[in-house]
Amino acid sequence: MSQITVISGPERRRVWTDQQKRELVAAVSAPGANVAEIARRADLRPNQIYRWRRQMGQAAQGFAEVQVQPDPMPASGSPIIVEFERAIVRIPAGASPGLVSAVLRSIKP
Repeated sequence: MSQITVISGPERRRVWTDQQKRELVAAVSAPGANVAEIARRADLRPNQIYRWRRQMGQAAQGFAEVQVQPDPMPASGSPIIVEFERAIVRIPAGASPGLVSAVLRSIKP
């Protein structure tokens, strides 16, 4: 004979605000962050954070924060250096604009 357990009451489904989602995704993106630990503290599964990160990445696809600083002593022929959060790109002075554009578009933030 088998037994069936019926759980009544409201479903445990939480609604996360966009701000809460952004904060959790930002916490996961920090250097040395442990996704499982952050998910455990927020009482959710790590795959949910990954899904939010993927969704947010699609919304901002093709854009990355770039900080431009003037070179104290520009030398002719010196490479252009672009620093992203997780990558540094050194572009030779003679590189074609098409090549530079293709390389920068290929970097996923």
